[in-house]
Amino acid sequence: MIYLDNAATTKPRRELLDIFQKIEGEFFANANSAHQAGRDAEKYVAKARSIILGALGVTETHRVVFCSSATEANNLALKGFALKHKKRGDHLIISNIEHPSVMECACQLRDAFGYDLTILNVNHKGFVRPEDVRQALTKNTVLVSVMAVNNEIGSINPISEIADIVHRHSRAVLHVDASQAVGKISLPYSDIDLLSISGHKINGLKGSGALLIGKNIELIPLLSGGGQEYGLRSSTISPALAYTLALAVKEAVADEKKHGRFISSLNSLLRSYFLKKENIVVNSPEKASSHILNVSLTDKKASVVVEALSNQGIMISSVSACHAKAASMSYSVRALGRSENLSKNTLRISFDYQTTMEDIEVFMHAFDDVLERIRS
Repeated sequence: MIYLDNAATTKPRRELLDIFQKIEGEFFANANSAHQAGRDAEKYVAKARSIILGALGVTETHRVVFCSSATEANNLALKGFALKHKKRGDHLIISNIEHPSVMECACQLRDAFGYDLTILNVNHKGFVRPEDVRQALTKNTVLVSVMAVNNEIGSINPISEIADIVHRHSRAVLHVDASQAVGKISLPYSDIDLLSISGHKINGLKGSGALLIGKNIELIPLLSGGGQEYGLRSSTISPALAYTLALAVKEAVADEKKHGRFISSLNSLLRSYFLKKENIVVNSPEKASSHILNVSLTDKKASVVVEALSNQGIMISSVSACHAKAASMSYSVRALGRSENLSKNTLRISFDYQTTMEDIEVFMHAFDDVLERIRS
C-alpha cells in the first residue's frame, strides 16, 4: 500500500506502539491514586507534560491539559474561555476555513448562547489577512481562533502577525488549532494563548490530544467530575496515551528539521507534474505547508479517481476526512473563490517522513493510467 493521506491520519511509530503497550500493561494504576502504583503512573503523566512544554519551548509560559483529540481541545478552548469570560465580552472571530470542530463550536456559541460571531474570509491564497483581524476587533472581542495550517489546502496563516495584533489592540486571547502544524512549520508558540494539538496527526496514537494553555488563562471545564487536569478535564487519564503523545510531539519537532527539505522536494515534484496536466487546477498556494497538495479536476469526478487509485493500493482523499461523509465539496477550496464544480472534485495528497520518492513516482504512473482508463 502507498499511503498518501497523512493529513487525515498518520501511521503510528512502531516504537510508540511498543511503549504504549508497556506502560498500559505495567503502569495501569489510576494516576490520581494515593498509593505507590498510582504515583508510578503519575510519573509518566508528569514526564509527558514536561516533554511537550520543552519541545515547544513554552515551559515557563504554558501548562498542558490532556484531551482525547484536537476536536475536544478546540471545544474546550472556545467554549471554555468564551463561557468563562462572557461578562468581559461576547464577540468571537474565526476564519471561514477553520476545521469543523472550530466552525461548528463557534456557531453553537452564537446560536445557543448569543455570542456575536465574525467569520473572516481568507484571501485568494487561502490565508487570513492580519489587517482583516485588526478591523474585526471590537472592545467586546473575547477570543480569536485562527488555524495555523489548513487541513485541506495546506495554506499557512501568519500567526505571529495575528498574535501581535490581537494582543496589542484588544483584550482578547488567541486560539490556534495546530493539528496540521506541529512538526511541519515553525510557530511562535509562546505568543499563542490556547493551542490545540493532535496525536494521530504526528504519528502518535488516536485518542490522544492536548490543549496548551497560557498560565494566566482561565477556562471553565466541558467535563465535570473528579477535577483532573487542573479541574479542566475530569476523567481518568491514560499515562500511556499522554506519554506517547509527548514523544510524538518531540519526534515531530525533530522531523521538521530532519525531513522537511525532502518532503518539500516531493511536493514540488508532484506540483510540477500536476501543473503540466490539462483539466487540473492546483489549489494549494505555492507557500503552503509542504505536507499537503490539493488539486481539482475540471472534467472528472474526484470520487471515481480516489476509488480507482484505492483499487491499485494508493490512498489519497478528496474532501477532508473529518466531514467526508457529510460534505459534498471542499469548504476550503470554495473559500478560495473556486467554482462549485472545482470545489466538489478535489484531490488531496499528503505526505509525511515515511513517504518516499518511489511512492510519488508510482502515484504519478497510476494517476496517468487512471485518467486514461476513465477517458476511454
